[in-house]
Amino acid sequence: MKTVFEKTTRNELIRRINRLNENSARQWGKMNLYQMMKHCTLWDEMIFGEKQYKQMFLGRLFGKMALKNMLKDDKPVRRNSPTVPGFVVSGNGDYRSEKAKWINLLSAYENFSNDAFVHPFFGKMTKEQVGQLAYKHIDHHLRQFNT
Repeated sequence: MKTVFEKTTRNELIRRINRLNENSARQWGKMNLYQMMKHCTLWDEMIFGEKQYKQMFLGRLFGKMALKNMLKDDKPVRRNSPTVPGFVVSGNGDYRSEKAKWINLLSAYENFSNDAFVHPFFGKMTKEQVGQLAYKHIDHHLRQFNT
């Protein structure tokens, strides 16, 4: 399974991110290009421990089972999957600066060291799980914008 901890995978994702531009149209969902990029930078900041969220009650009940199901194979994340409320982005902004920030965060996975990471729904995760889920999350949103 692909992981953001592999350099070749990060390079592939960065190439796909670089293909995004003002003409990139979403294939599903409600987010525009800027909102999707901001959502992804917020998500990556959470992974690195820059922003922290408490685990949701439903996550405590079903999170481990849902994570296991999500990471059992290479299947992409399904369209219109629910998101943690703290990652819902509204409004508009400069997608170019958000793109640069996102690429920098993606590059930083090379030195990832947040062993205490707790996802707001899935709970405590291993480094291997973090790398696989981060890949699937990024891939999901790049597919959303047809890259």
